[in-house]
Amino acid sequence: MSLRVLRTICAAVFVGGIAGLIIASVFDNNGAVLTVGLITVVAAVSLLAASAVVRREPIDAFEEADAERLELAMQRLVDAGAPESEVRDLVRDAVRLGRR
Repeated sequence: MSLRVLRTICAAVFVGGIAGLIIASVFDNNGAVLTVGLITVVAAVSLLAASAVVRREPIDAFEEADAERLELAMQRLVDAGAPESEVRDLVRDAVRLGRR
């Protein structure tokens, strides 16, 4: 299950939990209030745990390895006769385009 789906489910549980708490309070049913509150707490803890576990950005070691591969590829182009400034400008432009 993706984090987006879990967020959607938890949001529905939160909205339903608020409504459930209000309705159970109006009917003066403490057991229902406690049950709805506990279900909401479980959804909140699940969302916090899943968000903490899912890592969106790559680990620094992988970024370093990718940067080293790119630098070696650029050096091969320069060794083959391409002007270094033009190669570096091309890489900068590609990075800017990739970030859009």
